[in-house]
Amino acid sequence: MTPTHFTPVPLDKSYRLMNHGPTVLVSAQHGGGINVMAAAWACVLDYGQAPKVTVVLDKATFTRELVEASGWFALQLPTRAMATITVGVGTDSARDLPDKLAKHGVKTFAAPDVDLPLVEGCVGWLACRLVPEPHNQQAYDLFIGEVVGAWADARVFHDGRWHFEDAPDELRTIHHVAGGQFFVTGASVQG
Repeated sequence: MTPTHFTPVPLDKSYRLMNHGPTVLVSAQHGGGINVMAAAWACVLDYGQAPKVTVVLDKATFTRELVEASGWFALQLPTRAMATITVGVGTDSARDLPDKLAKHGVKTFAAPDVDLPLVEGCVGWLACRLVPEPHNQQAYDLFIGEVVGAWADARVFHDGRWHFEDAPDELRTIHHVAGGQFFVTGASVQG
């Protein structure tokens, strides 16, 4: 069941979900396996009707194995309220701790029209089809995804843009700097 404030975002505006550089949660599933990991190195590559994103997935991660096997992944934007969960799924490996999602209280729901697990509590979700680039994946751990579905929490993102200035602090996105420390998206400034 999808969260109450889960609303579609037009694909030509989906790049705005990530344009402010937040830490993301990457989820994937294949053959009965499911995982969620944190990633600080994700960005918009292209926008428009066929938007694309990039994310770095280390060779040692179980999530990468799921992405390579299924050809799909999701990027989600965790909030200030999810900082502890983000550190937990970014630190623990599902290879060593098969119940890591339960340990960290991660709950998922199904993405509409795409067989991907999405993480509850986030404020933005991007469903991505892998654009295979074997050289980049092997040499740089760099994965490209074509965004095929985008959704946002309507309390924070509506009318094609973020409205953090009107939202509760716990719904602001987080930006990892190092060692489990995050900055929270701040106030809007017009230039």
